[in-house]
Amino acid sequence: MNNLANKTVLVTGAAGFIGSHLTERLVALGARTRILVRYTSRGDCGWLTGTPAAAGVEVFRADLGDRRVIANALRGADVVLHLAALIGIPYSYEAPSSYVRTNVEGTMNLLEAARDAGVSRFVHTSTSEVYGTAQSIPIGEDHPLCAQSPYAASKIAADKFAESFNRAFGLPVVTVRPFNTYGPRQSARAVVPTIVLQALDGGPVKLGNVTPTRDMIYVDDTVDGFIRAAGADAAVGSVINLGTGREISIRDLAAAIGRVVGRPLDLRVEEPRVRVPGSEVERLCASTSRARSLLQWEAATPLEEGLRRTVEWIRAHRHEYKVDGYAV
Repeated sequence: MNNLANKTVLVTGAAGFIGSHLTERLVALGARTRILVRYTSRGDCGWLTGTPAAAGVEVFRADLGDRRVIANALRGADVVLHLAALIGIPYSYEAPSSYVRTNVEGTMNLLEAARDAGVSRFVHTSTSEVYGTAQSIPIGEDHPLCAQSPYAASKIAADKFAESFNRAFGLPVVTVRPFNTYGPRQSARAVVPTIVLQALDGGPVKLGNVTPTRDMIYVDDTVDGFIRAAGADAAVGSVINLGTGREISIRDLAAAIGRVVGRPLDLRVEEPRVRVPGSEVERLCASTSRARSLLQWEAATPLEEGLRRTVEWIRAHRHEYKVDGYAV
């Protein structure tokens, strides 16, 4: 797990949910950590702002269209951990072209710069959404890809660009495909914070469809998978699921959160939160055999423990969230 000590590692999307946790881990491991974050007038680094890790990173401010800044950030880098993306599924219905620019064209820009810089490992982030509704359970990495949203389509395209740069140019790419990661710092658009915030507010919990199942993986375990993918030579050229191999319905997930919060939850289906017809992914459950084989990795955090940590963090940081309304 400490094979990144003294290596120069660039993290894109480091200001976000998973990226900030990953960056903190890299700093703790002794990696020379660089981060690529989008410029804001506040000059901050998102969730990394104010953390001890923030003082231990070199910051590059750009989006994935800024080729000159990307080239500078990659100069002398050993490893790229690429997490930057537009990820909101509902918003992808409204603005699909922005997902192409960021997730497809942006990933291609980064791949080209990484090839030119001669990096020794490029870890690309996929998503379980690329599978669509499971045609077989558990979902192995060879499961057909099915874009049930513009977001999923953009990620499939990005995955294929990453694959092509490995095959055509020999870029040492590993694609990790996290299932439904949750934990501290996740935005209110995701299902766990949505449920937790409403549960803590004391009223009914408004959701979209509650029958779909998801494979919920705690953020620390996802980070472990990224770290292992960055150092496992046997993984180069592979796509690797990061999940638990267990599925839970949204209804049962809400009940589990209610137990942690200490009250039964009154669930209400609210029409604006329901995905458009044909777009809902009904079942997701990962096969984890490839991760065990190539990364010697498996998820270690029980759902109940991960939910407890998440509820505690959100309870202490409620001021960071808007509870009213639906966060697209």
